[in-house]
Amino acid sequence: MKVWTIANQKGGVGKTTTVVTLAGVLVKQGKRVLVIDTDPHASLGYYLGVDPEEVPGSLYDLFEAHDQLTLDKITCQIVPTSVEHLDLLPATMALATVDRKLGHVDGMGLVLKRILALIESNYDYVLVDCPPVLGVLMVNALACCEHIIIPVQTEFLALKGLNRMVKTMVLMGRSQNTRYQYTIVPTMFDKRTKASPQALKELQENYENTLWQNVIPVDTKFRDASLAHLPASHYVSNSRGVKAYSDLLTYLNSKSVGNG
Repeated sequence: MKVWTIANQKGGVGKTTTVVTLAGVLVKQGKRVLVIDTDPHASLGYYLGVDPEEVPGSLYDLFEAHDQLTLDKITCQIVPTSVEHLDLLPATMALATVDRKLGHVDGMGLVLKRILALIESNYDYVLVDCPPVLGVLMVNALACCEHIIIPVQTEFLALKGLNRMVKTMVLMGRSQNTRYQYTIVPTMFDKRTKASPQALKELQENYENTLWQNVIPVDTKFRDASLAHLPASHYVSNSRGVKAYSDLLTYLNSKSVGNG
């Protein structure tokens, strides 16, 4: 089972779109995929047509039961989506209280890792969507994965957010005596603007060794797909955005990212 976390400390850079679209492409390839929403805003669930107010359980319930995790308890919180072989471990607003209620408890940074260890035979891939805030939830998302995918909107302010994200990974890696492996993915690229090519050039100059050398283009089909509560791969499979994510997936797998 491969576990990839999609993270950035800046919002609006395409994290959820990246999770859903990669998951959709993987399912089309015959893979069993679980997507996990660690963001209290529950954007991933809403994208896939799952109302967090109507789910019987959520990731928060598993954090509350962190010392009593069982396979049955975990699978009870996972919900199927409208896409066959694509499941969701949903978020609810209750996740916003995790830092305050549970942040002081020993071992809370590894809850998600323990959850995945119990279900690793059930899925081929797990994709984790992160909140844009450093806290217990992001710590869990980073600690449980083999590889981190960092979507970065190709504009000036997003580059500043990337710098914070890389510094966070370095600091966390030191505290955990590990070195995170990551790929930076330029998103929302619009060659018609001055800002996108300029931002891409800066990424190429400063992050050459960790930057995917292609881009995810601006594509209105992503917005249309979210309105239909479907991955773009299942809404309009021949769009340029889906093609770009398919190329990204090929790249990640060719690098043997996350052999778990």
